[in-house]
Amino acid sequence: MQAFERLVTMNRQHHFEFIGLMEPKQQARKLELYRRRIGFAQAIANVSNKIWVFIDEVFDVTIIYDMVQQLTLRLFHTETHVEFILTLVYAKCDPIERIELWDSLYYLARDMTTPWLVGGDFNVISDEEEKFGGLPVSLNEIDDFRHCINTCNLTDLGFKGSIFTWWNGRADVDCIFKRLDRCFGNMEFQQTFPDLEVTHLPKIGSDHCPLLLKYDIEVAPVKKAFRFLNF
Repeated sequence: MQAFERLVTMNRQHHFEFIGLMEPKQQARKLELYRRRIGFAQAIANVSNKIWVFIDEVFDVTIIYDMVQQLTLRLFHTETHVEFILTLVYAKCDPIERIELWDSLYYLARDMTTPWLVGGDFNVISDEEEKFGGLPVSLNEIDDFRHCINTCNLTDLGFKGSIFTWWNGRADVDCIFKRLDRCFGNMEFQQTFPDLEVTHLPKIGSDHCPLLLKYDIEVAPVKKAFRFLNF
């Protein structure tokens, strides 16, 4: 409930147009209840019920792929007429099981010419510096992840805030921090949203940081006619 109340508060503050939740740990039948309480027009859960997405009424939504480790949607913004592909990821902890996720991203990337945003919990780091504490990292897992991202022509969108997005909740010698959550975009996405910012927010009610994506659409100034009023 602490995490949910924080989500409601954040939505009031930022006026989100879409929200992705990874591993909500709630039954799928409760999705509609949470949608109404947050105040969104649409809600979708993937086939494994590990990914929930809430979407504002400003979007027309088409489900492209509904898989165990990812949910891919086509979003069309009815006000700006901008269209992009959104892939939300909740990867398996086992590197062998993650191969299915990498293969699905390879397949998506083959003919991708639309702006494409890929984000979520990948359960793997891309560099040894993205982990603090615990056992040595597996270079094979890192290589598989890097190869997938590079082959799909995706670029890490960067971030503001702490480098680590996950904490195992322990202290002292048992403490482990990792950067498991991130956002990628293809070249078309970066050209469409050149000033998009990703911020790692503090962890409250979860062992993961929320990722805030913000983009301010610049509106051309309106030229006002000069009028002289004789009073």
